[in-house]
Amino acid sequence: MAYPTEAVYGLGCDPLNETAVMNLLSIKQRPIHKGLILIAADFAQLQPYINPSPAMLERMLPSWPGPITWIVPAQPWVPVYLKGKHQSLAIRVSAHPVVQQLCSIYGGAIISSSANISKQAPARCALTVRKKFYTSDIHILAGATGAHKQATAIYDALDGQCLRAS
Repeated sequence: MAYPTEAVYGLGCDPLNETAVMNLLSIKQRPIHKGLILIAADFAQLQPYINPSPAMLERMLPSWPGPITWIVPAQPWVPVYLKGKHQSLAIRVSAHPVVQQLCSIYGGAIISSSANISKQAPARCALTVRKKFYTSDIHILAGATGAHKQATAIYDALDGQCLRAS
């Protein structure tokens, strides 16, 4: 499915449905080793996937909900298709109302990857998603993206270092 987020349209699915995740990676032409982001309506939806220290929680929790993604140690059971070549996972509690509602209705975190073919510009509206992925059977949740013009910032929860500025 495709849905609006804080900055761009995202592509997402059930993170524990390997077939759906592999289909998403194929549609995007994204290598599995890069890993994916999980987004949620609240922190509780992310907790089963991660193993943060108290210091990491002190860094992360005040930044949410909002357009900040954190890299956090993953639980040992988290599949390689989610974390890629890493032992960590990218997570975000979104403030976007469509994402909030989607994750609340689903009852958990979902995959979120920008709606684009790898290395191309991401879609910022439903029509662009349809044009980019016209051969794919993607359900599109129409709505406005947030005010952010660039992808969300990414920080390392271990030391607070900014890995990608917004």
